Formats: sequence, C-alpha cells, structure tokens
Amino acid sequence: MVDIAQQAAIHPASGDAMAARVPLAAIDPGQWRALAQRAIEPNGYYLPAWELAVSATARGRTNASALPAFDGTSTRLIGLMPVIPLWHALKIPLPALVSAHPYGTLCSPLIDRGAPIEAATQLLQRARECGAHALVLNDVALEGAAMTALEQVLTRDGLRPRVLSSYIRASLDATQDAETLLRDALGTKKLKELRRQRHRLEEHGPVAFDVARRPDEIGPALETFLQLEASGWKGKRGTALVQHAGDATFIRRAVPALAETAQCEIITLRAGTTPVAAGIVLRHQDRAFFFKLGIDERFARYSPGVQLTIELTRHLCADPAIASADSTASADHPMINPIWRGRFAVGDVLIPLRRHDPVVALIHAALVGLNAAHEAARGVVRRLRK
Repeated sequence: MVDIAQQAAIHPASGDAMAARVPLAAIDPGQWRALAQRAIEPNGYYLPAWELAVSATARGRTNASALPAFDGTSTRLIGLMPVIPLWHALKIPLPALVSAHPYGTLCSPLIDRGAPIEAATQLLQRARECGAHALVLNDVALEGAAMTALEQVLTRDGLRPRVLSSYIRASLDATQDAETLLRDALGTKKLKELRRQRHRLEEHGPVAFDVARRPDEIGPALETFLQLEASGWKGKRGTALVQHAGDATFIRRAVPALAETAQCEIITLRAGTTPVAAGIVLRHQDRAFFFKLGIDERFARYSPGVQLTIELTRHLCADPAIASADSTASADHPMINPIWRGRFAVGDVLIPLRRHDPVVALIHAALVGLNAAHEAARGVVRRLRK
C-alpha cells in the first residue's frame, strides 16, 4: 500500500500538470504590462521587464512559470503568479508550488483591482489544476491587498492560510515633508553629525546627488553602481551582481528595459567626480522599491550609504507621483530602519488548496523542519564568526 507521502512524491506539481501553468515568456508582454498598471497592489519585482530577465538568466532563479488568470472572455489577463515546484525550490518532493523569487524580496502576485475575487479564485484553481495541494507564497505583504483578496477566497471556500514566518520591514511615507520626517526620525543631534560628515566629504569635491532616468543615461549609471557594489563587502563575499555572469546579464537587461517605461532610476552620490554611493530604485504605480545599495568603503567614515538614503528620501517626498517606498530590506536593518520609520509585515504563507487534506500537513511539517534546520545552521555560523 502506498502511503500519503509516497503518493505526493509520485505526483508532484510538475510533469503532466504543467498544462495549467505556462512559461513566463509565453505571457503576452502587453497584457502583463496592462495588468501591472491595474494591479491592486504594486510590486516592482513582478514587472515583466524585471521578472522575465530574472527568470531567463539570474543565478538560482531561472525557469519560473506562471499561473495566469483571465476574465470571462479569456482574453484579458487579470492575475499573474510566477511559480516554481516545491521540489525545484527546496528539494522537498511534495505537491506544492512556490512563488518564484525575483531579485528583490517581495512576491505579492499581480491581481487586477477591477476583479480581485475572480482573479484570486482563478489563481488558486490554476494551482489545483497543476496537481498542487498547496501554494507557498514567500515574502508577501501580509496585510497587502493581494493577500487580502486571496484570504477572502480562501475563507469563502472554508480554507485558512498559515503564516510560516514573518518580520517587520521598513517603509517610507513619501507624502510627508522630507525635512520634518528626517528630523523626527533621526533627531537634531544625529542630523548635525551627518551634516558634519557631509562637510568632511566635501573636502574631496562638491557633493552632488544625481538621478539617472533616461535610457541613454541609465547604462553608465548602472555600471557605476555595479563597480561600487563589487568594491565593498559584497565583492569580498562573492555576492556582488557583477561577479556572476547570469546575475550581471539579468541586471543589465532589466534596468534599461524598465527605464524605457520610467519604472527604474539609479541614484548616485558623488564627491567631485568620484562616486561614493549608488542605488537602484524601481517604480511601480505610486510606490518605489529601494533594490540595492553600493558604496565606496574608502569613504565609510562619512556614512555614504546614509547620506545617499537621506537624499533619496528628499527625492521621493518631493515627487507627487510617489506615495510610499518599500525598503525591501531585512528585519532590523541597521542603516535604513532609523531613517524610514514606516513599518509593514512581510511573511511566508502556506495556502492549502483542498479542505481536510492530509498532504498539506506533510507540506507544513516539511517546511517547518527545513526552516528550523536553516535557523540552527545560521546560529552556528554566527557563533563561528564571533
């Protein structure tokens, strides 16, 4: 007799069930862009130019497919969830699909604000048609509009999502006055110290904050960022984008493509002609996403990353098109948390697709066990570093 675990391993969410999901590249880009503009919740990391570049070349993130949802005529895209099988994601041989992780820590799916319940219903049904017993959504905004739509459908169907892990992430309310925000966040004493550091930085040349937006200017700005990122601790650890051919190809493809639609900009802080810090910022609807930061560590005593983030704060608060910004940073990030004092919850969520399904319990137990093993390993690494 074959037990539940053996059945799940024999029939993972792959193989013959692939018909219910399609390659990302098969999604009409015009439809995808239109859906992104109508999305109930912005996610710059699931814009087509970004996610297609990630899935095509980025290290460890290739070959994602899509769960699409269409309106009643089957011609208008109303939902999109990039996914990979649980086996490909975590080597767990159980029938589940996992949100495809873009470069950037947000996997909230794109759901049409005009038909959120219909879109969420179809996305869950698509996953069932793949043979999946559960969806694992990593790094979703737990109280975001996309998760709310999915929860409404689950409640209607007598199902309940399970939060596997969560943390609080920094964000910026860009509708505020920047100077008031910075004064309230950092205090007079810290701002005075940062002004002193900026004056010291000016000894190396006039300090200027530049924003590259146009396709013709964003290419050189991107190369400056890549050089700065590789020159610091990420380069020493071997995790800088430019150090891996696939990652370098992805970022050099995605950034210019998004610049064509005014959805990406590169910010740079210079002392004279020397770039001391740079960052990549994505834009989707009225939200900005602070993707990555690189600094010249020769100028570390002047806090170039903080100086750049302060200028970015002023830049975003002065832009009427931007209402908020997601730091996309880890919990308790030492640089950005003291500056951007807004907070929202991000987490990993297990979504069961069938009622009273014992396979979901197996999937949950496997994920909890894997997470515990990872935490134990990280604890060992931290102790060794001490």
